[in-house]
Order: sequence, then structure tokens, then C-alpha cells
Amino acid sequence: MPDADLRQQIKEMLVKNLMLQVTPEQIGDDLPLFGPDGLGLDSIDALELVVSMEKTFGVSVPNSEVAGRALRTVNTIQDYILEKRGEISQTGQRIDKSA
Repeated sequence: MPDADLRQQIKEMLVKNLMLQVTPEQIGDDLPLFGPDGLGLDSIDALELVVSMEKTFGVSVPNSEVAGRALRTVNTIQDYILEKRGEISQTGQRIDKSA
């Protein structure tokens, strides 16, 4: 799946499942999801986001430490999903599965 498509799916999931008052197009790839300088999500939203990621993308977030790292922005969510799917390494390098 191309990266842009995955980012769009993440944004659509955020808007739909968290009932945000913005469109997916208004969410920047590096916009902070939590705090006053971003979307302003809170801890309840984080729990809903974790459940939504599991249902939508089949990846779980095992604890709050991982959540703090993975759920910062659309890009960090994308990287986490790709890492869990085995498409990028933990160092952020894309894995070529065709080799």
C-alpha cells in the first residue's frame, strides 16, 4: 500500500472514530495529535485510537510507553503500523520484501 494511501486511511479513521470536527484533509501529517498546539486529543481519545487501530489496521499498542511514541502524529502512526506489519525496521529503514 502506498504511504499516502495509508496516511489518508489513518486520517479518515481519526475523523470517523473520534468524531473530530475537522476533515481528513485538514489534518497535517506532522500535526501533533495531543495537546493545545495540535488536534487537542486527550487520554480518552488515545484509548479509542488504540482500539480503532487494532480494528482498522490489525495492530495493537501494548502499553502507554509505546503509545506515547507511536501516537504523536499521523506520520508516527504510519511508521508504527508499517513496523508492526514488518514493512519497515525499528530503525525506520524500509524493508524490501522483493529481494
